[in-house]
Amino acid sequence: MSDFVEQCRREWRRLGVPDHLAEEMAADLASDLREAEADGISAEELLGRSAADPRSFAASWAAERGIVPEPAGRENARRRPLVLVAFTAVAAVTVLVAALLLATGEPKVSLGTSGKRPPHAPAAFVLTPARNVQASAAAPIEWILLFVAIAALAFAAWLWSSRGRWQPPAVPVSMPPSA
Repeated sequence: MSDFVEQCRREWRRLGVPDHLAEEMAADLASDLREAEADGISAEELLGRSAADPRSFAASWAAERGIVPEPAGRENARRRPLVLVAFTAVAAVTVLVAALLLATGEPKVSLGTSGKRPPHAPAAFVLTPARNVQASAAAPIEWILLFVAIAALAFAAWLWSSRGRWQPPAVPVSMPPSA
């Protein structure tokens, strides 16, 4: 099993783990493997699937101790939560719909006149059939919807861009005093 420990040492060296920490971890690992062997426990039983991959074992152990950053793997890949994806999609669709509604001017409202005087209106206010006026009744609402949707899309873009920047604080590595 010394080959496993040696491969871990090489990986720690490659990752930039300080020599004194790498030696301490290698000694701990070798000791644990010897004790397990003395107790009749195989390395596979002790280390699980990691026994077949010393490089990932060494990297994950160093990351758990806060010596190196977390290795990027399937488990740690930058995943976007489903809620953020849905929020972005809804904001984008809302921007498109509001822009299309504003561009087409839909829905239209027809304002027509009948030419008849309401019974309670004076004669001076008689409406005469002049023309059929069409206006977009929803334009103010569409503009508000467009601005809110653009703000939501900008917020989603900010969330997407800032999501990878924050990391939980790493455990500081304490260095022994130099002799």
